[in-house]
Amino acid sequence: MTHTPDVALALELGPDLELALAMADAADLITMDRFGALDLVVETKPDLTPVTEADKATEVALRTMLAEHRPGDSVLGEEFGTSDGSTARRWIIDPIDGTKNYVRGVPVWATLIALVVDGEVVVGVVSAPALARRWWAASGTGAWGRMLDREPVRLQVSLVRSLNDASLSYSDAVGWSAITATGLESLLNTTWRQRAYGDFWSHILVAEGAVDVAAEPALGPWDIAAIIPIVTEAGGRITAFDGRPALEGGCAVTTNGVLHGSVLNLLRSDR
Repeated sequence: MTHTPDVALALELGPDLELALAMADAADLITMDRFGALDLVVETKPDLTPVTEADKATEVALRTMLAEHRPGDSVLGEEFGTSDGSTARRWIIDPIDGTKNYVRGVPVWATLIALVVDGEVVVGVVSAPALARRWWAASGTGAWGRMLDREPVRLQVSLVRSLNDASLSYSDAVGWSAITATGLESLLNTTWRQRAYGDFWSHILVAEGAVDVAAEPALGPWDIAAIIPIVTEAGGRITAFDGRPALEGGCAVTTNGVLHGSVLNLLRSDR
């Protein structure tokens, strides 16, 4: 098969990205096997969020792969915390981002896999098998997405230059009051279109250029790490609400870059 230069670049995988994609393949098999199962075991964590047997089994499988292929690297996962390593490399895993959707049979959920080296997220993979979609990026190689068995497509953020013309996505209204009194209301009133696509998908849609702004007020590092290089390599920008690095801020706002300053100003206006 003859590939265009862009597609050829997407298929030239470095070893870490190649491993992350193999991990996503393994995760897809586990998560899809239990998706929609009538006997799915669901528990409630101390923070009152759900966790399923699939979350746990997926994270165990990915940790096992890392122990075999990257034994010196540390791992941070949503379900089993941190395991220390001997290198400056850390893998961050969310076995199922969107567990509430997963439990209810809504197909908007994904496995998130990231590699952080010396504090910088250099690899990110987001795999959403129930949507038949996957997205990935590594530093300097662009951001890519694949639908079904089609060729990979290079991602590019939108060129929208005004918030009045922008499409906004978020998850829901929960958690906003703890970080900004009027930020959500300001974004809703200022933007052209508003939808709650939610979780990872809001930010990925920014990377694809389908949405211009996405924001979530309460996130763990596993919720956002894999998304950072995908958005950045697509030409966008992602930070915490106060402009700090998203991985450190406990929240995230994603834009096409052009709109970022305006969005941060809205989020900061009541602080």
